[in-house]
Amino acid sequence: MTVIWMLLPAVAWGILPLIVSQLGGRPINQIFGTTIGTLLASIVVQIILQPAINLTAFLMAAAAGAFWIVGQLGQYTGYANIGVSKTMPISTGLQLVGTALVGVFLFGEWHTITARVFGGIGIGLLVLGVIMTAIQDHQGETSGKQIQTVVMLVLTTIGFIVFNAIPRALSASGIAIFLPESIGMVVAVIVYMLFRGQVKIVRQRTSWLNVIGGLVFSIASLSYIVSVSQNGVNAAFVVSQLSVVISTLGGLLFLHERKSRHELVLTLSGLGLIVVGAIVTTLI
Repeated sequence: MTVIWMLLPAVAWGILPLIVSQLGGRPINQIFGTTIGTLLASIVVQIILQPAINLTAFLMAAAAGAFWIVGQLGQYTGYANIGVSKTMPISTGLQLVGTALVGVFLFGEWHTITARVFGGIGIGLLVLGVIMTAIQDHQGETSGKQIQTVVMLVLTTIGFIVFNAIPRALSASGIAIFLPESIGMVVAVIVYMLFRGQVKIVRQRTSWLNVIGGLVFSIASLSYIVSVSQNGVNAAFVVSQLSVVISTLGGLLFLHERKSRHELVLTLSGLGLIVVGAIVTTLI
């Protein structure tokens, strides 16, 4: 059962991009549905388990959820612009680099020289992997769109980094912060919808279909919390990052995203470097 809990987050996070891409709609439809699905799941969990949390932790967790919207909206926009198989390796690699650096500078990790050397090597592998997956053979309008999307992913990944950093500063359990995080997500989406004048998407069918994406995300998050308690943070985190392999290969096989032979070799090689980099930066 321990192995199942370890693999479930990778599988659920890996198929999430494939599911929302198949459900359709624009990124704003997808992010709305995902947050509603997550809120519904978190309410059920709160009612059943009733974890306690203080006001300060509640507000910080809600802020983390709001920052998650920035990162996830960037990912969903990336799916629409350049596809899942390109977006996920780039986004995941950037998240790993940012999270590792936050761990070093804010939480004082990598105390020894050996840890810093291997950590630096791991970050180098992650960066190289991201670059390799982003390379595109054909120039022109498509290339320009990809460059814009990569820049957007770099900026919006900050949201994911903050989302991952805030819970590490809290003493509350992962289960306890699940509801406030989901509340922060919904509030942030509503603010975004009002700002963009897109409240009408609430009446669109695809918005509610994407609630399924939120339920899948919830399965990943909850099983990851259980995996951490049973397998430890490092092992649970490294295995969860295999989600990028599932989503990237799924984009190629099931969404029929096309790559030239050269691009495919670079993407698979870069994917391997990202996985190795994740292992090196986490297990040192």
